[in-house]
Amino acid sequence: MSNNLTPPAVPLNYHPENMATAFEQFTQAYPTYAETKTIDHLRATDYSRLDQQKHIYLDYTGGGLYAESQIQQHMAMLSKGVFGNPHSNNPTSVAMTNLVEGARAYIFDYFNASPDEYIAIFTPNASGALKLVGESYPFQSGGHFLLAFDNHNSVNGIREFARAKGAKVDYVPLTVPNLRIDQPKLDTYLAQADRQHANLFAYPAQSNFSGVQHPLELIDRARDQGWDVLVDCAAFAPTNRLDVSRWLPDYATFSFYKMFGFPTGIGCLLVRKSALQKLQRPWFAGGTITLASTQGQWHHLAHGEAGFEDGTVDYLNIPSVKVGLQHLEAIGLDTIHERVTCLTGWLLQNLYNLRHQNGKPLVRVYGPVDLEMRGGTVTVNFYDPTGKLLDYRRVEELANEQNISIRTGCFCNPGANEIAEELTETDIAPGFEEGKRIGLPVFMSLLEHSSGKSAGAVRVSVGLVSNFTDVYRFLTFVHDFLDKSSEKVGQVTFKIESCRVIRDGS
Repeated sequence: MSNNLTPPAVPLNYHPENMATAFEQFTQAYPTYAETKTIDHLRATDYSRLDQQKHIYLDYTGGGLYAESQIQQHMAMLSKGVFGNPHSNNPTSVAMTNLVEGARAYIFDYFNASPDEYIAIFTPNASGALKLVGESYPFQSGGHFLLAFDNHNSVNGIREFARAKGAKVDYVPLTVPNLRIDQPKLDTYLAQADRQHANLFAYPAQSNFSGVQHPLELIDRARDQGWDVLVDCAAFAPTNRLDVSRWLPDYATFSFYKMFGFPTGIGCLLVRKSALQKLQRPWFAGGTITLASTQGQWHHLAHGEAGFEDGTVDYLNIPSVKVGLQHLEAIGLDTIHERVTCLTGWLLQNLYNLRHQNGKPLVRVYGPVDLEMRGGTVTVNFYDPTGKLLDYRRVEELANEQNISIRTGCFCNPGANEIAEELTETDIAPGFEEGKRIGLPVFMSLLEHSSGKSAGAVRVSVGLVSNFTDVYRFLTFVHDFLDKSSEKVGQVTFKIESCRVIRDGS
């Protein structure tokens, strides 16, 4: 389908009784949506709990949803088998080893990665995979760690390993307003690689902030100039096929729960064998060595993935990775991708067109408002008719009341948020002053009062079993903010101390 958005003729008055008319206009604008109707049957059967409980789930970038059939297959395996720790050769261990290695082999098939050229390391999640690279990569003085502003914090954190070992650290900025990697500046940085030292370039295949898809062609471009390349695929893989044999990343990281919901706590690091040879583990653990001595204080690290899978892997859950991948293949990744593209286009166009009666926009969209090289993640902020920023926490609170699951904050992606909101070092300095610890609510208040800028936003993301009703219900919710002052919208009644701690504000 075309990458250009088709302006919809949807009535501005979003109400449930208008949904049938809106759907007709939607399907006229996005006729390929009809080719994804198998997903509607899937939602009614394998994900029936969504509609039974009246959930509008729009947080697929935060986590995918599992199908009932996935859980049933997994439970059948557990209930019918007797499985032991795979670090042995007894019958229960061998049975478990076969299932674990079967899942590993399926990962190679799914991503078209040759086991002759790659190894697949099971990790707790994409963050765990990124930490493995960061702590083991041979950073040194004269070397260089280059990363995009648009990286998840689990990639940003690698800079601490690089700095500790004396490597230079640089960030490639993003262009405004589309939040894409600045290509001329990237070329300038790539040309700085000293081939006598190790150089690592890290970027996301898809932004978890804006949905922008950064070109996989950058892998070859960087490698040709002396860089190893780490690609974070956590936000990309749920709705896009990564053909590893085509792009040959040195390191690629995944979280399986983002792809198909269950299991949580299992990710993967795909490593090219030529790049694996460069990694130097700073410690060893049970399961990662062939020999170790306490008297001699020496050890031999195991070859391949065994040297990186610390302790005992989550062996009872790993077989469900194969189940999840088969589930995606049965639906068809092209079908999933097309549905997400259609719904994203409709959502973007309608959000972009919402205006208060005085003509001022209700919504500011961060990143591209067309479908060129972007995924199903849409991040926005809301403004009242005077242009005053609405507290994103209040927007989430009101969405919660209607059983709409969205996500707010900066989504562990401070670089994209800083560029999107044009935050300067002066703007954010109060949050990092030496000896001064302020919580997120205080920092947000300081930032808004001093500059009118936001420390976060509202993120809406469609995915595997999203449908038109989900998007329409959200637009109906958003429409209710039109022509309301910030005072009428009200203040948030809870406090977010961190991404993990939420307290009642009373």
